[in-house]
Amino acid sequence: MQTTFNDLVNHVRKLSLTEKLEIKNIVEKSIIDEQRDEIHESYLKSKKEHKENKLQFSYDINQLKKMID
Repeated sequence: MQTTFNDLVNHVRKLSLTEKLEIKNIVEKSIIDEQRDEIHESYLKSKKEHKENKLQFSYDINQLKKMID
């Protein structure tokens, strides 16, 4: 039997308040962990680019705009 997202939502709605709060905490912690992983991956990528001298820096707003495009 395949559970759809809608089935899952309906099942959660039938849970007690305590169970819903626990699920909320679990999901929030999971989101935080995923965001932390994304930040870490971005850091590693930036660190590698810096090591390979691929990063460019500028204080000139026009130059920065060109770098974005």
